Amino acid sequence: MQVPLIRLQCGVNSYDWGKIGKTSAAAKYAAATPSGDFSVQEEKPYAELWMGTHPSLPSKDLETQRSLLDLVQDNQALLSKDVAERYENKLPFLFKVLSIGKALSIQAHPNKKLAEQLHAKDPKNYPDDNHKPEMTIAVTPFDGLCGFRPLGEILHFLQTVPSFRKLVGEEEAKNFESTIKGKETSEKEEDVQTNKKALQSAFTKVMNTDKDTLSSATEELLHAAKTEGASFAGEGGPSNGGKELADLVIRLNSQFPADIGLFVQFFLNYVTLEIGEAMFLKADDIHAYLSGDIIECMASSDNVVRAGFTPKFKDVSTLTEMLTYSYAPISEQKMTPVDYPYVTLSAAAYSSSSSSILYDPPIPEFAVVRTSLNKTGAKATFDGIQGPSIVLCTKGKGYISVGPKKEKIEEGYVFFVGATAELVIESETDADGGEGLVTFKAFCEIVDEGKEKL
Repeated sequence: MQVPLIRLQCGVNSYDWGKIGKTSAAAKYAAATPSGDFSVQEEKPYAELWMGTHPSLPSKDLETQRSLLDLVQDNQALLSKDVAERYENKLPFLFKVLSIGKALSIQAHPNKKLAEQLHAKDPKNYPDDNHKPEMTIAVTPFDGLCGFRPLGEILHFLQTVPSFRKLVGEEEAKNFESTIKGKETSEKEEDVQTNKKALQSAFTKVMNTDKDTLSSATEELLHAAKTEGASFAGEGGPSNGGKELADLVIRLNSQFPADIGLFVQFFLNYVTLEIGEAMFLKADDIHAYLSGDIIECMASSDNVVRAGFTPKFKDVSTLTEMLTYSYAPISEQKMTPVDYPYVTLSAAAYSSSSSSILYDPPIPEFAVVRTSLNKTGAKATFDGIQGPSIVLCTKGKGYISVGPKKEKIEEGYVFFVGATAELVIESETDADGGEGLVTFKAFCEIVDEGKEKL
């Protein structure tokens, strides 16, 4: 019987938007586990560390070099019978570290039905048939674009940013204004549906702008950002102020000159996350990450529909048709973590303000627990659960154990923990004014209908 604690060797992807060399957390964590020929190159961008069984970049057992997919398919008990049956003997989530040096594409991830259709029609650009709801937890300060803004803010930009109005077009802009006026925050179903249609129409128009029009509008926008940034704010404008948005226009144009994404940001919420803050994105939610290091957990998929800030394949018609066009302040997408109830902290952990908090999105595939043990000898004992986990250490060092098997854990180490195993994590690091040993544990557990996920 396989001892249900396996140290993993995980692959890292190098994409243009990644952070360079050792400034990338993804690269640093990958380098912590020996993997033959991998060493961090100082000039190369490192974007994503992948932890899971996804065939594009599967994790391996460090000791035997067998893939994690092989191991869980040979031994269903590692996943639990219920998880193995529901998710076809695969890990239902993909756990990642993203290190973002410049903007990722403006994108959305398809729902399950659309993913199946896209994969059947175009497997090259849509490599699997799964949906991809995802959760983001900040490891360093992060910023991004996420979800459609409240309609009043979009209206404000139409009236104060002439280059944006030009791309929407006068007729479309007037239609948007007359449709939503007085109904920006109405919760009546009829108003919401009408508002969404007007939003989709205006957004689709902008996304189909021709190159010449985009080029001249960009010049106007940059001039406004450099000289009259305050006009981006004002009454009805974004809560984050005009200067911030003007700076963002200049920054994004330096990364992607005259890109349609410069105008998409007038439709989308600008969000910042401090360390430990999180947000959840449903399938079909539009977003673009801009900078920072984050922990990301998602359904096990690599499907992305892109439409800006990218040299990769763009699929504007699919994106404009698939979006939910839900509009809301960013506060509605941020998550509120709670204390994790199925862990016992030792006396040394309690006395040092250690914590174990749960980020629990409204889907069955995954949840994540962040544990901070702030004193040497502080211990967290996790109850066994009916499903698999992956544990990543992002700070400090200590020990991780299941039954008699005890291993060192430190920054960048990744472990797979099988179903039903009681897990113990112990710190060998004092907090020293901050935090000591920090780990993230992604897991899936299926419970009876009608009960909470845990």
